[in-house]
Amino acid sequence: MYPIQRALLSVSDKTGIVEFARELHKRGVEILSTGGTAKALKEAEIPVVLISDYTGFPEMLDGRVKTLNPKIHGGILGLRDNSAHQKTMEEHGIKPIDLVAINLYPFEATISKPDATLEEAIENIDIGGPAMVRSASKNHQSVAIVVNPTDYQVVLQEMDGNNNSATLKTRRRLARDAFQHTSRYDGLIQNYLTEQIGDTEEEFPQQLNLIYEKVQSLRYGENPHQTAAFYKRPGNQGEGITSAEKLQGKELSFNNIVDLQSAYDLVREFEETTAVIIKHTNPCGAASDPSLLSAFIKAREVDSVSAFGGIIGLNKTVDEETAQEITKNFVEAVIAPDFSPEALVVFSLKKNIRLLKLPLGNKDQKDFEIKNISGGILVQETDSVDCIEDKLRVVTKRQPSEEEWSAMRFAWKVAKHVKSNAIIYAFDNQTIGVGAGQMSRVDSSKIAISKATHSIKGAVMASDAFFPFRDAIEAAAEQGIAAIIQPGGSIRDKDIIEAANELNIAMVFTGIRHFKH
Repeated sequence: MYPIQRALLSVSDKTGIVEFARELHKRGVEILSTGGTAKALKEAEIPVVLISDYTGFPEMLDGRVKTLNPKIHGGILGLRDNSAHQKTMEEHGIKPIDLVAINLYPFEATISKPDATLEEAIENIDIGGPAMVRSASKNHQSVAIVVNPTDYQVVLQEMDGNNNSATLKTRRRLARDAFQHTSRYDGLIQNYLTEQIGDTEEEFPQQLNLIYEKVQSLRYGENPHQTAAFYKRPGNQGEGITSAEKLQGKELSFNNIVDLQSAYDLVREFEETTAVIIKHTNPCGAASDPSLLSAFIKAREVDSVSAFGGIIGLNKTVDEETAQEITKNFVEAVIAPDFSPEALVVFSLKKNIRLLKLPLGNKDQKDFEIKNISGGILVQETDSVDCIEDKLRVVTKRQPSEEEWSAMRFAWKVAKHVKSNAIIYAFDNQTIGVGAGQMSRVDSSKIAISKATHSIKGAVMASDAFFPFRDAIEAAAEQGIAAIIQPGGSIRDKDIIEAANELNIAMVFTGIRHFKH
């Protein structure tokens, strides 16, 4: 192990740097530094050698060139046990640099500002910093590289126990963290420039950088034998489940988070006061009503058995009365834009219920979904398309009534968030039967009928994709379905429309499919 005799400190985030430098000085370490960092150390009366004095070259080009010098990189990269390296260093007056503490220009903080310009972002792309980080990481057998202020104390403790040296194990770990740091930094730059400049030929970049930060480890994944963790995308502007504020309750599980996402996605489809209940990513009930309490009760009544232990999504502030009704039965979690103080008191009596506060955000904001496959991933744009009014087309002789139009629009929003094959029966802004995830659309229709808590005569039917055969239409007619909304697009559309006409069912084509696998 080589003792730390000379350190180079140059940080954008100055958290703890003065204290770290002071402790290094106490241990006899000579400190080299640049610009703002050197100024901070001088103000703290800590001896420091300016990089410009050490190299004999001033900082130039508005600070773009400071440390790109052989006396810096030679001092970091020179092998201590290589006689040829040592001879060259002596010939050129290059002194070994044994510790480098660097964190980079605040590129991420810059692009997170709503009014940040491309020019500002580019000026905050660090060049010399990553070069020094990579040099020190490459030569970690001799040099300790510190990119995180939380490691300052770790290094000091190792120096105290190892004759002013850091152990090889720690230097290797620091090097790994440093390469992770520069990799993330470069990835953020590439992603930002890709977003800003775009690609005139392709929607997706040729190389996709996935940069996520760990939020927490989870107890397990979908099943107890699967390990799992929760990550978030850096720079997320308060959107999505990763930005939710947990107000109370047990630790979130993997399945809780997945279901909360489903509840959040569905409930924010509606401007009307709406409640949804999710079980295994599918809605087992959904309803809209001017009263949040009534909306929740209606949603629960759709399938009260499945609602037991479900995830509840609400798109308005939860009041005391709704909270009281929710706590009458076992629920896993509730997600809503806010909770009244009185509602929080009610929920506090059920401390295991997880409460998440999350504004609804912009459901039309462009985002992407990722699905893992063996050896790679699939990436697609999120399904953010709703009914496009000028694409809606009545294809039957009978026109839908106003009540049927309203119910169909409601059912179509819900069908978008049900696993394919998806069939929804709805009436008066309330689902009354949900058929999800079956191999046959007829089977989904039958399941939706079996789930119905009362007669579906006069209700509407929504299907996430076209009907390949008329059998599902005939089955719906037997139950008294009055109107159907579906994408259309089957080679048998003519037969389907004829069946609807024969059975006096109004049918609307949306021109949009909502498969959800």
